[in-house]
Amino acid sequence: MSWWRHAVIYQVYVWSFADSDGDGIGDLRGVRSRLPYLRDLGVDAIWLNPFYPSPQADNGYDVADHRDVDPRFGTLADADDLIRDAHTLGLRIIIDLVPNHTSSEHRWFREALAAPPGAAARGRYLFRDGRGPGGDRPPNNWTSRFGGGAWTRVPDGQWYLHLFAPQQPDLDWTATEVREEFHDILRWWLARGVDGFRIDVAHGLAKDPQMPDVTDPSPPGGAHPHWDVDEVHDVYRAWRRILDEHPGERVFVGEIWVQTADRLALYLRPDELHTAFNFAFLTAPWSAPALRAAVDDSLRALEQVGAPATWVLSNHDVVRHVTRYGGGTTGVRRARAAALLMLALPGSAYLYQGEELGLPEVEDLPDEVRRDPVFRRTGGADPGRDGCRVPLPWSGESPSYGFGPGPGSWLPQPPSWADLTAERQAADPSSMLTLYRTALSLRPHATGDLTWLPATGEVLAFRRGPGFLCVVNVGDTPAPIPAEARRATILLSTAPATTGGTLPPASAAWYRC
Repeated sequence: MSWWRHAVIYQVYVWSFADSDGDGIGDLRGVRSRLPYLRDLGVDAIWLNPFYPSPQADNGYDVADHRDVDPRFGTLADADDLIRDAHTLGLRIIIDLVPNHTSSEHRWFREALAAPPGAAARGRYLFRDGRGPGGDRPPNNWTSRFGGGAWTRVPDGQWYLHLFAPQQPDLDWTATEVREEFHDILRWWLARGVDGFRIDVAHGLAKDPQMPDVTDPSPPGGAHPHWDVDEVHDVYRAWRRILDEHPGERVFVGEIWVQTADRLALYLRPDELHTAFNFAFLTAPWSAPALRAAVDDSLRALEQVGAPATWVLSNHDVVRHVTRYGGGTTGVRRARAAALLMLALPGSAYLYQGEELGLPEVEDLPDEVRRDPVFRRTGGADPGRDGCRVPLPWSGESPSYGFGPGPGSWLPQPPSWADLTAERQAADPSSMLTLYRTALSLRPHATGDLTWLPATGEVLAFRRGPGFLCVVNVGDTPAPIPAEARRATILLSTAPATTGGTLPPASAAWYRC
């Protein structure tokens, strides 16, 4: 079976993982120094968030050069060393690719601004004339995902599209030059040894050429003029051919936000992408029916195209799930149970750095340290995503908790994180880190298709193959486990089983028949 069909991939947010030089910002040498930790955790691969040269208007998702490394993070030699060392340790490397837009400081966009309307240099982006007298109104009513309008006017009167920040102008994917450029970028990094690409905003590259006003921002079935437009699939068929030319089972994973699992499955047909993030599972509320529906719907739709499901609980764009699940001790209990549920499901799984430490969202960051453009563009009405990006606590009793050789980090770590360091948790058999390490070591027991077992109330119970059972009590009171589990041996549990064959509230257990 191909490795990516069952792998566990660990997301490294380079800004916040490990700082090697004391400037308070994570870097590639820092990541390289922690590779043994990731190997010992038991993951199969690492996904690195963007480390390319960038003005950092959106923490690297505004790329100025796709074939280099930002000096904040190191050099190309550091990237090569990281790839080599990871492979030596048996870890694969997936890098972020940002094809929907570039930085406004990209050479192409500077050329576009210097060129007149209608020039070839503007054809790489989506420049349009405005509406109304003098063209002083935007071409349509599209809005930015980061707040405000999606169009910015340039001095000669035209407008350019940016579905995110103004510093992130959207590329025009009908342009041959744009397509050929990214074909070359793919080949360039594949030649350096990367094992795959995570595609940012993979559902957003194609736009309705008529650019109509949006009448319903969340239509059923994904019918939307700038999200999930069918022509995007032509891009990925061409990309898949490039990846298939290279040995070593290279892989694509798409960040694809669509309305239905059936729309998601279209991206995972055999000649397109390999996998995609399962956001239906991530966004499901803490409820047994809701979680089961997300699992069933995903497995049903993806089975039709022969693709594996990809499960995820947190990432760099959403509130950490300890907090989403209620925070405090309740959130931690639920997060522990959710980890066993996710890791027992068929398919691959993505872990976001720090979830193995049970890190909560940091909600009280001072305004002056926040970097997320969402916070700035909404005037603080939306706190943005900085709270899930606070640098990791590795060791010690005070900041930066081993994140780097200095006392500071680009976002401040809360004092309570002294109790959550990897060093402290590694020595605690009841810690979240120990739970993840144990679960990942036992995960190979979970093989075969999923079969649900009869269960009542807020209990989820299923079998994988002939010998592995997972039971999760999503409820707030003790619940009986299925009879089949009572006759089995416990492999791992998030909480001690109570008498009478029940599971405590917000807990999960794995069994071997």
